Amino acid sequence: MHIEPGVVDAAKIVLSYATAAGAAGYAGWMALQAIREQGAGSLLLRSGLATAAVFTFFEILPHFPVGVSEVHFILGSTLLLLFGAAPAAIGLGLGLLVQGLFFAPFDLPQFGMNLTTLLVPLFGIEALARRIIAPGTPYVDLRYGQALALSTTYQAGVVAWVAFWVLYGQGLSVGTLASIGTFGAAYMLVIVIEPLADLAVLAAAKSLRGLRGSALVTRRLHHAA
Repeated sequence: MHIEPGVVDAAKIVLSYATAAGAAGYAGWMALQAIREQGAGSLLLRSGLATAAVFTFFEILPHFPVGVSEVHFILGSTLLLLFGAAPAAIGLGLGLLVQGLFFAPFDLPQFGMNLTTLLVPLFGIEALARRIIAPGTPYVDLRYGQALALSTTYQAGVVAWVAFWVLYGQGLSVGTLASIGTFGAAYMLVIVIEPLADLAVLAAAKSLRGLRGSALVTRRLHHAA
């Protein structure tokens, strides 16, 4: 999902500063809510774990260039279900920043675009989860269809934002649309795998009784809303 250097030139890239600032501001508001729910210590612990997970996803899991961008196994819905929305957002942002600072400095000018691309779909599935998961249902009891809906929505959001940045930077053309289509089709692989990863992680969390009430995971993992 990385936006490649040069896709959006310097004159246009200022828009990404605004979208990233808005996404970061909303993540900050969510962080305040998370502190009220489980405390600042829990937020820091979960955010740290989410950051480490995101860095692992980006650097260790398979990723490959396709069309206009790269396909990554981001596992956004997994992060949401395990750590909660605010720690997941912080982890995505910090993981992306660490990767840029130490391993891919050529990505730093595109940081605002990449941050927006990761966070806005996360906010979308956080809202979707409130609609499709009953308040009395802990996340460990999710069904496959619910995990699939969350994963599909997140990945569709990532593809939509990549398409937006490419069209914004490069304009509408047959070649651009073909590259976007190739990239979107490749992400179908992620949509197939991620719900299975979600359910595997949730099953493991359900079997680990020590996690119930732990500051390391979101309270909703084992409890009703």
